[in-house]
Amino acid sequence: MPKSFDKISDSLNTETDIIDITPKESEIIPVVSDERIEQSKKDYEYTRGNLYSLIEKGQESLNGIMELAQESDSPRAYEVAGQIIKSVADTTDKLIDLQKKMKELNKDEDSGPKSITNNSLFVGSTAELAKFLKSQK
Repeated sequence: MPKSFDKISDSLNTETDIIDITPKESEIIPVVSDERIEQSKKDYEYTRGNLYSLIEKGQESLNGIMELAQESDSPRAYEVAGQIIKSVADTTDKLIDLQKKMKELNKDEDSGPKSITNNSLFVGSTAELAKFLKSQK
């Protein structure tokens, strides 16, 4: 500390210290963990596979009930066929919704901070700062 500021510091009972406030590597928390990303991908693939399976089985059921309805001319068979058609259509909508939800999840994961700025705080006079910066070179 320059001598010109010693009297002021003594009268104010202050000390000038340089404090490093940059976070340690252990304090930095990752935004999205790799494990969470892998788990969401597994869930997506599993759900997608199940929806495809349900759609295929629904189409097979629809083909069978349509043959039965045509052979028997039963109103109940046509009613069941209509319900199966609605069920298959709902399942295909769920498949599209799954795609949208996955895109939203990926967008959330990608929207994290692009860079982290760590600010340090210097407490002292400009003369001390200049001296400190010269000593760093």
